[in-house]
Amino acid sequence: MKLVKANESQYYDASKHFNCWTGHKLTAGQDSQKITISYSHFLPNGGAEMSASPAERVYYVTEGSIVLKGKNNDVYQLNPGDMICIAPGEERSVEVVGNEPATMLVIIVK
Repeated sequence: MKLVKANESQYYDASKHFNCWTGHKLTAGQDSQKITISYSHFLPNGGAEMSASPAERVYYVTEGSIVLKGKNNDVYQLNPGDMICIAPGEERSVEVVGNEPATMLVIIVK
């Protein structure tokens, strides 16, 4: 077991994200070979550009609302308590909805 306290997050600038800050809680290679758990805080008008990842991802919204758009014009609005699974290689973008910040838990499985 490994306990990670709230003040032990490591913040970083996530590639292709804007008006956002991200903190790692549990990092692959450090504590696990298969999973990374982090959270992303988006300011109003924040988000992430369209991109794909080789890893499977799960987004769980804890505050605010976000819209995910897929390459095939798929659009999903997520509110607190909503979750979406993104397959490896699947393109998506993220945008905050409205004038309130949004926070989501991000789980990456390699």
